[in-house]
Amino acid sequence: MSSAKLSPADFQPLVSNGIVQQISRPSLSYWADAWLRLRKNPRAMASLGLIAFLLAFVSLGPALWRIDPSAQDLDQIGIAPGADRTVTLAAPFEPWNPQQQPATLSDNSLGFTLALPASTQAVRLAWAATGATRHRLYRNVFDPETTGSLGLPLVERDQPWFEDRLDLQSGTYYYTLVPLTADGVETSGAVTLAVDVIRVISIAQARERGLITADENVQLGQRLKLAWHPLGTDYLGRDMLARLMYGGQVSLFIGIFAPLAFVLLGVIYGSVSGFLGGAADQAMMRFADFVVALPFLLFMILFKVIFGIGPGESGIWPMLVAMIILLWPAPARLVRGQILQIREEGYVSASRLLGGTTAYVVGRHMLPNTMGVILVTITFQVPSAIFTEAFLSFIGMGVAPPTPSWGAMCNEGIKSMLTRPHELMFPALLISITVLAFNLLGDGLRDALDARMRGVE
Repeated sequence: MSSAKLSPADFQPLVSNGIVQQISRPSLSYWADAWLRLRKNPRAMASLGLIAFLLAFVSLGPALWRIDPSAQDLDQIGIAPGADRTVTLAAPFEPWNPQQQPATLSDNSLGFTLALPASTQAVRLAWAATGATRHRLYRNVFDPETTGSLGLPLVERDQPWFEDRLDLQSGTYYYTLVPLTADGVETSGAVTLAVDVIRVISIAQARERGLITADENVQLGQRLKLAWHPLGTDYLGRDMLARLMYGGQVSLFIGIFAPLAFVLLGVIYGSVSGFLGGAADQAMMRFADFVVALPFLLFMILFKVIFGIGPGESGIWPMLVAMIILLWPAPARLVRGQILQIREEGYVSASRLLGGTTAYVVGRHMLPNTMGVILVTITFQVPSAIFTEAFLSFIGMGVAPPTPSWGAMCNEGIKSMLTRPHELMFPALLISITVLAFNLLGDGLRDALDARMRGVE
């Protein structure tokens, strides 16, 4: 093949109609190019926006929703979102005297009836004195005909009346009266009575809780609105929205601070090990293998003892210390592998030949080229740390009440998930959304920071 002889004129810019045509590509740095490719990933950007919303929710939310997460609303215990907030003004509670206020018995086999209108102050029941020496009274929040269970046994008594004041809330209760033999054996002929309980409050209590002013003229039977709880309340009457905000501060603090700490420790350890190489590298990696084999829960218990934290107390700091001490080997291995690969590159050798010190070579060339791996590792470790906190709090070894955290709230909510599912649903939903958002962001960062994809549309 013959080669043509080229002259300097062949290397001049192409001119067409007096306009110099140039073929150029905008110069982008590694991080600018990575950001552009990350912006083209809709799932990663949606996850980034979701994470920003969660951070704003737990940081700015308490400033907007000024409700004490430990304050109890005793008139609204365990209410679901959107529940009825009306309350009726009633006279102060007075003990019931069945002799002075006899009830008109019903026409069922036991004469079982509601003696007086039922309210959250008391439910007064009466029945006929039959041949049975005693009666047993049950209470249920579900219809016994559909569940097959009579519910909570309230009392066994000889008197044909009973005043129920046990933790009454607005709603429908099912009372079942069962006659007993002289030996205390239940007989047939049980009668179930459905009772609708309304929420009431005395005028003095309404003024004390700020529902009415001191000089406001009100009458018995007037209906008022109780405090608004957008996400309902828990089993102690505490606002769920406020507890989710403050609980998110604890969960996200542990989920973000702990990975930053142990990933930084792993980066330093792995970079030193990979740069030294040889016997030092092997010894350091064997120590990392030893740390991996240590049981996390055992050390969590040990650190709780060292910190002097007893049963029922929050173990936030032992949890952080256990994570930092035991979870650094995984990022250390990743960084070590990157350093072993990078130190053989030509630009590292050139930097050494030009007189670059060890600190300069590691800080200027090696660590910046591992930043992609480090950032992706952090984004994947954050959901793992959040889940670890939730699990430890769920089993009672992490954050303990009354300190809120999403995991501790799940632990409390599972006890009443059948009757008050919102207590478990909301914190579990936030944990799931946070874990999913960080995982999707990690996937997007992994693709965006891959140098082999730079410039690929």
